[in-house]
Amino acid sequence: MSSTQFSKITLRSRPVADIIPSENFQTEHASLSSLVPGAKQVLVKVTYLSLDPAMRGWMRDTRSYLPPVQIGETMRAGGLGVVVKAGEGSKFAKGDTVYGTPGWAEYAVVDDKTCTKIEPPKGTDALDFLNTLGMPGMTAYFGLHDIGRIKKGETLVVSGAAGAVGSLVCQLGKRLGCKVIAIAGSPDKCEWLEKDLGVDKALNYKSPTFYKEWKELGYLDVYFDNVGGDILDFALTRLNRDARIVLCGAISQYNSAKPAGLTAYLNLISQRASITGFVVFDFAARYHEAIADIGAGVADGSIKRKFHIVDGLAQAPEALKMLFTGGNTGKLVVKVSDGSIAKL
Repeated sequence: MSSTQFSKITLRSRPVADIIPSENFQTEHASLSSLVPGAKQVLVKVTYLSLDPAMRGWMRDTRSYLPPVQIGETMRAGGLGVVVKAGEGSKFAKGDTVYGTPGWAEYAVVDDKTCTKIEPPKGTDALDFLNTLGMPGMTAYFGLHDIGRIKKGETLVVSGAAGAVGSLVCQLGKRLGCKVIAIAGSPDKCEWLEKDLGVDKALNYKSPTFYKEWKELGYLDVYFDNVGGDILDFALTRLNRDARIVLCGAISQYNSAKPAGLTAYLNLISQRASITGFVVFDFAARYHEAIADIGAGVADGSIKRKFHIVDGLAQAPEALKMLFTGGNTGKLVVKVSDGSIAKL
């Protein structure tokens, strides 16, 4: 493809169950000259894109906290990029590194109001704003502290613990002095969680003794749920009095036409427990608090992060499936370019 064109990946059809890249997405090419930033807009060359479980929900034609991606639209995704050209009145300048929602594209025009200039705290880098200092980090931080109301000495159980959100929740819990039990889907992930992140126990949900092992660990005070389904239902049987369930996501159910129901919910009554859903955008005015706290942890090494990087925009559709098959450990991102704009 010539340097005067760029690629983008659009939504071709809505998945009924599992994502089928060849059916649900299509790659299109367009002229760079068609991307002209207007007033208070910027033209961005995309460097990295974030792949997140929420993207499966955006593909559904249903009411949610964001409107669904429409057929023919560029697939929505958060990402990093370098400003190539700033429109009239823009607060950004050529060469600025920004975070925004460019979608699955090599270049995009985005509004100033939807972008943030990235100025990494000491000891961090721009890519951290797709992980610990970005939406996954904000989700983990406010979900655990504000929704989970976690306290020192409590028992915290985290599902999807080897993912971007779950792995940070585990570390924040240990940092606070909690007993942390992590749930993941392979021996390698469990070993990483125990040896590198320091959780008290990591359970492999694919093990035939999974539920028996979990039961032997006693009851929980906070359950941070990223997977839903049977594991959430079992967690409802393991509640201490006044337990809090943080309903963050439901990876196991996103590809189901009809998510599985819960059968053990009466324990919420007997244990005076609560189950609360949340959307991270509700805490936007306080992101700076989390960035300062988590950033300090990354800088001093007390908070670790791991990236699973896939190379090339064309790989995004296949890579997205990893989130629902357990194919990634750590934050899943797609590298689109190195951000060079010298010749543009």
